[in-house]
Amino acid sequence: MKIKQYFRPTKAIIDLQAIKQNVINLKKHLQPNVQIIAVVKANAYGHGDLAVADAALKAGATMLAVATPDEALHIRAHFSEPDILVLGSSPVSFAPYAAQQRITLTVFSSEWVNEADEYVTNEENFLRLHIKVDSGMGRLGVRTEEELLNLYHGIHAAKNFQLDGIFTHFATADDEDNEYFESQAQFFERFVSLLPEKPRLVHASNTASSLIKDERLQFDAVRYGISMYGLSPSPYVKGLLPFALSPAFSLESELVHVKQLKAGESVGYGATFVAPTDMWVGTIPIGYADGVIRKLGGQEVLIDGQRMPLIGRICMDQCMVALPKTYAIGERVTLLGRQEQAEISVDEWANKLQTINYEVPCIITARVPRIYI
Repeated sequence: MKIKQYFRPTKAIIDLQAIKQNVINLKKHLQPNVQIIAVVKANAYGHGDLAVADAALKAGATMLAVATPDEALHIRAHFSEPDILVLGSSPVSFAPYAAQQRITLTVFSSEWVNEADEYVTNEENFLRLHIKVDSGMGRLGVRTEEELLNLYHGIHAAKNFQLDGIFTHFATADDEDNEYFESQAQFFERFVSLLPEKPRLVHASNTASSLIKDERLQFDAVRYGISMYGLSPSPYVKGLLPFALSPAFSLESELVHVKQLKAGESVGYGATFVAPTDMWVGTIPIGYADGVIRKLGGQEVLIDGQRMPLIGRICMDQCMVALPKTYAIGERVTLLGRQEQAEISVDEWANKLQTINYEVPCIITARVPRIYI
């Protein structure tokens, strides 16, 4: 196999053993025979869908979940065996491709089923479907008993369709207040009970629910997302985790230039940083085109096991860091991850950006190569 060569020192390092361990630990936590659906949408939350899918399957996941038809096709081109579920909506025109490629689709509309029935004509390739129930998330799904039963009977009336599952998604599983969550759970349980025949897979628990909620809601399978990558769904869940999570994502580069500024000299666009005294400044070849957006100005990085702040405005391809002394060109810079005894976590970036940790690895762009260990 040809090894791709990268000349730029900036890279994201993905620890596949951490991902495997997170899957293994969840499997131990679940009830026997509960399957794990590994969620690898959005390029596996920025970690790399193919490598993560392989690691998750080897660790015990039995199914993969994505958000879009194109993501599903990309996975299927490299993995011929595992079931793949598209969690989002799919156009009717994708139905025959899904049937041919053994990709399972989410449905929530009788009209969609009626239209798609005319597209899927090969009796050798059944189109497997999972009904989505909107129990309170307000995105996709059937909301009434009538919609549910019409959809159920429509699927069974179609020549080449197979009802494989039914699921819902919780809106507040990672919150301390349990009232809304429990109302969703009861809504879904009632809808499942209305089906004349239960399909192969009933699944409701997302990551937070899988980790800290009632085991009755594990049903036949759980969907494992953010914590498969070693991140907690929320600060509340973090305090209740049944096992330690192993973060899988690190972001590194190195110093490509080191210079001494005199007091009064400036750094970067707009000359927003002015050296208060004579000082050393390093240049790092990573910027907002890589996902280190300008709002991260002032964020610290790790060099020589010490925290040092980014200064000036972050550029498209580069950023600058204040150094306590001169360092050699090539000195390693850790933007996310551990260096010696110090660590900069994804959660720290999320707090700086006033967002959630899910968003951080997702915004690191494809220009940054993913290196797997």
